[in-house]
Amino acid sequence: MENKDVDEILKQKLEKGARISPVLPEGIKNYLIDIDGTICDDIPNEEPERMATANVYPDALKTCNRWYEQGHIICFFTSRIETHREVTEEWLDKHGFKYHSLLMGKPRGGNYHWIDNHLVKATRYRGKFTDLVEKEVTIQVFKD
Repeated sequence: MENKDVDEILKQKLEKGARISPVLPEGIKNYLIDIDGTICDDIPNEEPERMATANVYPDALKTCNRWYEQGHIICFFTSRIETHREVTEEWLDKHGFKYHSLLMGKPRGGNYHWIDNHLVKATRYRGKFTDLVEKEVTIQVFKD
């Protein structure tokens, strides 16, 4: 499925005033991607003047845009605060990132634990933004 199909589904839901999220087609992933230190230089919120000139990680741009073109949903989820939205959107657009949404105000720090009634996959960025591969790991689950 191409992203224009997913875009059309999302657009139709919004035009109809839908208050619910659309169900993603089979095989389509919803990527939540951090910005600072993941797709560009790690800029702290205390230095917003640097956000407009952050260096993009070319492998992140290429990979994110390929996922977008494959029909996946791209949502940037950042610790930047709402007052940084404009500079963030301008930076994303200037560098050619294709995305569907931008969520601001993610809590800072690295101890995230997502609990959901759906399967959630997480990948820690460690300096190389490439396609994802399958790997067996140990995870925390609820006690029986």
